[in-house]
Amino acid sequence: MPNHDHIRLRPVTEKDLDQLERLHDDPEEAGDHGFFGYRNPGRLRRQWADGFLSAQGGRLVIAGDDDRFVGEVQWHEVLQGPASPCWNIGVSLLTAERGKGYGKQAQRQLAAYLFAHTKVNRIEASTELENVAEQRALEGAGFTREGVLRGACFRAGVWRDMVMYSVLRADVTSKA
Repeated sequence: MPNHDHIRLRPVTEKDLDQLERLHDDPEEAGDHGFFGYRNPGRLRRQWADGFLSAQGGRLVIAGDDDRFVGEVQWHEVLQGPASPCWNIGVSLLTAERGKGYGKQAQRQLAAYLFAHTKVNRIEASTELENVAEQRALEGAGFTREGVLRGACFRAGVWRDMVMYSVLRADVTSKA
């Protein structure tokens, strides 16, 4: 059984780019809930050259034992009001690494990192209604289910319902 406490988040390096591209551009690797159609080849490499970390968002590698690539977490800024930014986060894991608890641990670590290094009060995440595994991961990471966004995501020719989750700064700091 893998030790989930030993995963860590780290910046994306050049050696990660093949795995990162595979995770997003290969329909089988992206899986049922992660493939949104083919994209411009080399897009992730060009973005990496410009930098994956900015004041508006970023992405980090989920590194397992021996620093091996397990997947990635990413975040981007969303405004909930004219002066109320929050982060929207997502996770992607290699097919062979799913179901091991890495998503829950990575999302928990990312929320703690974002609250420690940015001023936002809210971090949100959404997933397709059918993606029960991700819903369990978010709940295990301390997120609260807020509701269903009807017809919010277009994937594979169908509009799909999404479930919205959030965690607030007070939720994390009150448990520390």
